[in-house]
Amino acid sequence: MVEIFLRTLPFFAIIGLGYWAGRSRFFSPEATAYLTKFVFFFALSAMLFRFSANLPFNDIFDVRLVMGYLWGTAGVYGIAMLVAFIRRLDVPTAAVESQCAAIGNTGFLGLPMLALLFGEAAIGPIMLILSVDLVVFSSLIVILINGGRDGRLTFATLRLIGAGLVRNPMIVSITAGLLWSGFGLPVPVPMNDFLSILGGAATPGALFVIGASLAERSAERVQIAAWLSFCKLIVHPVLVALAVLWVFPVDAFTASVAISAAALPVAGNVYMLAAHYGVAPQRVSAAILLSTAASILTVPAFIAWVSAL
Repeated sequence: MVEIFLRTLPFFAIIGLGYWAGRSRFFSPEATAYLTKFVFFFALSAMLFRFSANLPFNDIFDVRLVMGYLWGTAGVYGIAMLVAFIRRLDVPTAAVESQCAAIGNTGFLGLPMLALLFGEAAIGPIMLILSVDLVVFSSLIVILINGGRDGRLTFATLRLIGAGLVRNPMIVSITAGLLWSGFGLPVPVPMNDFLSILGGAATPGALFVIGASLAERSAERVQIAAWLSFCKLIVHPVLVALAVLWVFPVDAFTASVAISAAALPVAGNVYMLAAHYGVAPQRVSAAILLSTAASILTVPAFIAWVSAL
């Protein structure tokens, strides 16, 4: 456990550095926003394209992993939704809370950290998990929010979902890379070097951005944020563990990566959706802040546990 904690500590130290930069105003909110754009549209996209273009499709797609991760994630999503309805929240607010409980920071934190901790063999499962989050659950929250407000699912909502998927650079880069790999096209050395250099900025840049954006978060509604953080950091990885070890069993290495990915803190894009729709952004902000702080201890604990599988 101590060894794993020390190995993950540098990642959280960069997050802490970003937090200091944002909190001290050395990095303004505008600077953080522009750095986020650079990481999201350029560095992370280059990393994802390079990884997927150099991996055979068969090394990425795993039906059992998809089913297991969906089963575990849908489970915690349902638990959070049920608790929200017991508290008599409306559908849009319940959907936002459920998204906090189920969607982790796989793109900005999970991919760079787990790829370094588990090796390049972990890249395929991580990208598959990221794709499930982006395609299935990012679509689901849009459906629930718009359907909850309109009382029905409209063509405009479906068009909005489609446009969101097509414009998401992570989905585009993964898809483009898989197509490149699927057609058996070699990646030219200059192109690979370009992608490697640009993608190399994704890890420190993404971690720094996480910290800098946390400096803008508030800790309002702490009890709700604590509940959602508990769901994300504990309930989610436990349910995914049950799914990938017993319900839809996969090999031990893939299971370890999936469980570790499920243990990640609440994703920042949940706040972007909540703010865009004007649905409980403060409690999402608090959940991101609290879960990220607590994950300094919980993520190493889960990684230490799965390392023994």
